[in-house]
Amino acid sequence: MDLSRVLVVVLAGGKGQRLDPLTRDRAKPAVPFGGVYRIIDFTLSNCLNSMLRKVLVLVQYRSRSLNSHIRDGWQINFNPALGEFLEALPPQHAAGEQWYLGTADAVHQNLFAVEEERPEAVLVLAGDHIYKMDYRHMLRFHEERQADLTVGAVEVPCSESSSFGILKVDEEARIVGFQEKPARAPSVPGHPGMCLASMGIYVFRPDIMGRVLDEDAADANSHHDFGKDIIPKMVGRRRVFAFSFIDENRKESKYWRDVGTIDAYYAANMDLVSVSPMLNLYDPTWPVRNAPQVAPPPKFVFAQEHPGGRLGIAMDSLVSSGCIVSGGRAQNSILSPFVRINSYAEVRDSILFEHVNVGRHARIRRAIIDKDVTIPEGMQIGYDLESDRKQFTVTENGIVVISKRQTI
Repeated sequence: MDLSRVLVVVLAGGKGQRLDPLTRDRAKPAVPFGGVYRIIDFTLSNCLNSMLRKVLVLVQYRSRSLNSHIRDGWQINFNPALGEFLEALPPQHAAGEQWYLGTADAVHQNLFAVEEERPEAVLVLAGDHIYKMDYRHMLRFHEERQADLTVGAVEVPCSESSSFGILKVDEEARIVGFQEKPARAPSVPGHPGMCLASMGIYVFRPDIMGRVLDEDAADANSHHDFGKDIIPKMVGRRRVFAFSFIDENRKESKYWRDVGTIDAYYAANMDLVSVSPMLNLYDPTWPVRNAPQVAPPPKFVFAQEHPGGRLGIAMDSLVSSGCIVSGGRAQNSILSPFVRINSYAEVRDSILFEHVNVGRHARIRRAIIDKDVTIPEGMQIGYDLESDRKQFTVTENGIVVISKRQTI
């Protein structure tokens, strides 16, 4: 397949309500991850590494942060003189249309942009998952089977089937059944306890996609969603196949995460500070790109190791550019750019976004602190969850979340 004739459509307009309060001021794909990344950086990096350079990003909810990130951090990777582009598209509000009603409706409202490119294939991606994937394998699979629709699929525990669209396939990988978030799902043959889940990644034949989306738009009973409506309608009527995820992460187990809840997001970040994380950010053969940051190197000051002295130190942590650890301690934590930890303060098992300032003698444990928050001198967070709940969000697993610019 000629990759220059493949159009990528990234769905990036969702509210991400389960990530509240991190998504009160930004779309889910724009939420920071791993200190220096945004969640969407993984999908966009996959596109670049797969040599796919015609990309539309469909934005909607709280899109300013995401638009700025795409404009300032990513446009440099695309050369318009060669026909390449990365373009953020808001809802077009043509006659009779409204805000996106679902994932399928988002693409339907932008069919005009798809048709203008006259692609041979349309690759539809979610902008809010963490994984590494060479989409060329899936495009080749789609072409070889002359498929109308190919769905990216990954094995997940059957106990988690209620969170995914579950696929049933025959021996040729043709999809013969689909259930959206069933309470129970049958195991994949030969893999007890595991079922096949849709990754929210689709390759369409453009003409078929246009017809199916037009039909769906005219259906008043539809949710206008790829998982709930489009796949079930196409199974049995069209050539619909499942492509088994090929991981470029180069670890023993496949890595694909939907960081759709605070607890899942926290766990995926905390994996990064382990001795041997499941997600490899240091592989030069499959780089994860991010927005260039103009910042000085991180700085650690005061080395008074005697009892009662000040010691600026970070252990088992990711420390970004511009950070200053001034006589404080960070352990098993992620410090985003321009974080400052002042004397005698202690940060453990936590994620601090940009420009967080931790006051002297403050203690923070198992917390996510959003951008521009100042932690007052001597304050304790994560040590008394009942007290924390009176001011902040606390998850079922006891993670304290302090929202952006919150006054404490």
